Amino acid sequence: MKKTHDSWEKVLLCAQFALDKKAYDLVILEVEQLTSIADYFLICTGRSDIQVQAICRHIEESLAKVGVKPLAIEGFTHGQWVLMDFGDVIVHIFYETVRDFYNLEGLWSQAPQRRLPEPYDSQARQLRLATA
Repeated sequence: MKKTHDSWEKVLLCAQFALDKKAYDLVILEVEQLTSIADYFLICTGRSDIQVQAICRHIEESLAKVGVKPLAIEGFTHGQWVLMDFGDVIVHIFYETVRDFYNLEGLWSQAPQRRLPEPYDSQARQLRLATA
């Protein structure tokens, strides 16, 4: 893959595009010290399989406009857990109950969580409150 964006910039773009489609409970895990598969995981949630698919589609189409294409996308058809592999960034988009079941944050509890910068953090908090 052509490296046109650094990893942090890429994960922030993914977060922005996920928020565009009302994804909530966004978590960025810095995994580069724990695994060679990626630098960051972005984990987010959709309220339905259709929303999960819409979040995925929007991230894919928006990143393509800046020259970033996924190496692979898994799980799109069912919309329960979609994994988007961008090499240094892996995006996990979950349907609510599936995210609770797999608990990636617990499995990767040694990975530091990175806080979203503004205005993303405020937007993510507002979406989280709207779902409570």
